[in-house]
Amino acid sequence: MRHHGETTPSAPAAPRSGDWQTLSRLLPYLWQYKWRVLVALALMVGAKLANVSVPLLLKELIDAMSLKPGNPTVVLLVPASLLLGYGALRLMTSAFTELRELVFAKATQGAARSIALQTFEHLHALSLRFHLARQTGGMTRDIERGVRGIESLISYSLYSIVPTLIEVTLVLTILAVKFDVWFAWITVAALGLYIFFTVRITEWRTQFRKQANEFDSAAHTKAVDSLLNYETVKYFGNEAFEAKRYDESLERLRRSRLKAQTSLSLLNTGQQLIIATALVAMLWRATQGVVDGRMTLGDLVMINAFMIQLYIPLNFLGVLYREIKQSLTDLDKMFTLMDREREIADVPGALPLALVGAPAVVFDHVSFAYESDRPILQDISFEIPAGKTVAVVGPSGSGKSTLARLMFRFYDVQQGTIRMAGQDIKQVTQASVRQALGIVPQDTVLFNDTVAYNIAYGRPGASQAEIEGAARAARIHDFIASTPKGYQTSVGERGLKLSGGEKQRVAIARTLLKDPPILVFDEATSALDSANERAIQAELAGVSQNKTTLVIAHRLSTVVDAHEILVMEAGRIIERGNHAALLALQGRYASMWALQQSAD
Repeated sequence: MRHHGETTPSAPAAPRSGDWQTLSRLLPYLWQYKWRVLVALALMVGAKLANVSVPLLLKELIDAMSLKPGNPTVVLLVPASLLLGYGALRLMTSAFTELRELVFAKATQGAARSIALQTFEHLHALSLRFHLARQTGGMTRDIERGVRGIESLISYSLYSIVPTLIEVTLVLTILAVKFDVWFAWITVAALGLYIFFTVRITEWRTQFRKQANEFDSAAHTKAVDSLLNYETVKYFGNEAFEAKRYDESLERLRRSRLKAQTSLSLLNTGQQLIIATALVAMLWRATQGVVDGRMTLGDLVMINAFMIQLYIPLNFLGVLYREIKQSLTDLDKMFTLMDREREIADVPGALPLALVGAPAVVFDHVSFAYESDRPILQDISFEIPAGKTVAVVGPSGSGKSTLARLMFRFYDVQQGTIRMAGQDIKQVTQASVRQALGIVPQDTVLFNDTVAYNIAYGRPGASQAEIEGAARAARIHDFIASTPKGYQTSVGERGLKLSGGEKQRVAIARTLLKDPPILVFDEATSALDSANERAIQAELAGVSQNKTTLVIAHRLSTVVDAHEILVMEAGRIIERGNHAALLALQGRYASMWALQQSAD
């Protein structure tokens, strides 16, 4: 039986960490490229120095054009040289900026790759309980936004915020030193009011962005879930119902995005009012200075150029602040996924499982429950001798498939131990335990790739001849060869292009190719017709020779040759023995046998 419903809710997500803590976790990934970071920072400073020099040179150019006639050489030479310098500074600003992005691109992409890979590996390391409870669409959306958030965060902070701060500092210094201090105070007051207004309004409207993201994830989850269950939707004719659920999520998303857009318009209007007021005040004071003779026309143009250079990037401060906050939120969500603790973890210093040949497998007084108030296995003890086959039969819900999950350490037992070759599987590495096991599951799910890929998944790197040999043993080679693309035939999402029997035979071939010392057959032939079942049973019997094998079955005819048969009910072993001994008992096994024989 499959216990997909028997899970507890996943552990609550860790509380959201602070923005500085999120940044501090990102920095080590970037610092792997410290020389690129330092060079990029140097280029950024160079670009801003060149940018600030442009208005200064523009002032000199305009003042030079005011020279009185008398020396034609000076009149022509000075403006020409200044024009060339002006063009060079403009070019240097762009060149330094492009070089900075080129140098830093490797650091940005490298950090994004490292974090995405680490998250992917961590998700694979999490327990089966987490993956049964997850929402695939929403989780993949969180990862996607997190990776994109790294790029946005670096781009907006390093390429926009930091350069603007450097430029503001340089401009304020020039204004305070070159002119009277009021120019600097007007600029500081305008910047302070601008930043205060932008931050407050952006903080207020962040709620709408968060709502939009939540509704976006919910809509994506519903869409992915519905498409993954396409056949079920069709079976029950629920296309309109699924479309209605999806549309409800889209409507909530539309409303939240409209609120976000309305608040953005308010933000932009307020920003422009502050900028316009400050610009008018600065130019009024500069104009008065020109009229009074304290300033030149070049000074007026320079101040105007400075203000334009400052306020153009500030126009986007609200967007930058919002995007940085959102990027930090998205990145924090991905870090939260990475922080989720593994339910099943190797003990410190765990060694690989030591095997010589086929090992014995022992369940020693094992008790287990998916939920504390609903026990699944109760004091289970049995041994699968080395190289022998033990079968487990019983009604659905008796705990048969749970035995396989515990052998693979998808869960840890609450009481008792499971030993392989005399070693407690809790004390050795999970990877070595799973390497020693091969399973043909009841529900076969395949990758959306070719038949050859799915068979070779049992042993990546296997040759084509070995893949075909496994396919022949699983009685699927002839079917594959009859298709137009042969082993390059795509099986579709979750293998939906293949029938249940074909998928099961691919799963059998995959396990045969792996050739592990311990085999688990969980209803391995349940989707096959009688003729193929008998043929494959013969193949499996041959493969099982000298291998330790656990067979989980409903059809008793498939287990009559087992070394020992365990009859389970309600999580307990109620009968055990070989086929003949169990029939002689005239108990539960005998009644199940009689019932199946009469049905056949």
